[in-house]
Amino acid sequence: MHLAEEKNLDLVLMNGASSPAVCKLMDYGKYKYDSIKKDKEMKKNQKIVEIKEIQLSMTISDHDIAYRVTNAKKFLADGNKVKVTLRMRGRQQAYTKACIDVVKNFTSKLEDCGSCEKEPEVNGRNIIVVVSPKKA
Repeated sequence: MHLAEEKNLDLVLMNGASSPAVCKLMDYGKYKYDSIKKDKEMKKNQKIVEIKEIQLSMTISDHDIAYRVTNAKKFLADGNKVKVTLRMRGRQQAYTKACIDVVKNFTSKLEDCGSCEKEPEVNGRNIIVVVSPKKA
C-alpha cells in the first residue's frame, strides 16, 4: 500500500484465489479503459451468422426452384446458413419419400456454394435441412 501511495498508483488484486495473493501496481482507470476498448474491438471483428429460411412445397415448379436456388446462393455467399423447409399438406404426408427427393434435389443444386450439415429430417409435417456455406 505504501509503494502504491508513493508512486500515485493503485494496488489491484489480480488473483486472490492463489495461496500468496497476486497484486499489481497499476493505474486502474487506464487498465479498465484498455480492457473496455479491447472488448469493443473484439465485438466489432466478430461475424454473426444468421439463419435464412427458404420454404418449398411438394408441387413446386422448376422455375420457382431456380429462383429459390439463386436466393440461397446469395445467402450462402454472404456467409449465412440456409434452412430449407418443406411443409407437407394433407395427403402429401403419405408421400414423404417424394418430398425428401424434392429437398435433396434442391440441396444438390447448392453443392457448389454450401454443404448440408446432415440428412433431411422429418419433423411432423415438415422436412428440414440446414445448408452451411463452404469455407473460402
